[in-house]
Amino acid sequence: MSASPAPLPERVTLEALGDWLRAGRVSTIDVPAIDVPGVDMLTVEVQSIDQGYYLVRLHHAQGVSQLVGADGQAKRFTGTQWVSRALLPLGITHGVLTWAEVTDEMIGLPATQSDPQSVLAYGTRVAFQTR
Repeated sequence: MSASPAPLPERVTLEALGDWLRAGRVSTIDVPAIDVPGVDMLTVEVQSIDQGYYLVRLHHAQGVSQLVGADGQAKRFTGTQWVSRALLPLGITHGVLTWAEVTDEMIGLPATQSDPQSVLAYGTRVAFQTR
């Protein structure tokens, strides 16, 4: 297989992600530092946000892409099992579970954003599996 013909856009639907994965040679991994020549690396971040919602971000060589619905809005999942059921059929088997920053909501704490590499490095590795 050849490398993916085009980078993922900033906002991508499940259908477009499936097409992109089928068109290229992609390795989904849970450790972003690994580099395999000729293979585009894709790290899946499952971000937990308030009220039990989860967002999916895709980290790749060209940047970060947000998984969105057909309406172009961020696709929110109500549980990790729904993330698994959406991504596993695409061949994505692993991800990194992270949590949204809360410092902007806490009185008296400095509002310092973590960089994406740190967030992924300290996230929890998860396997997508449904039963």
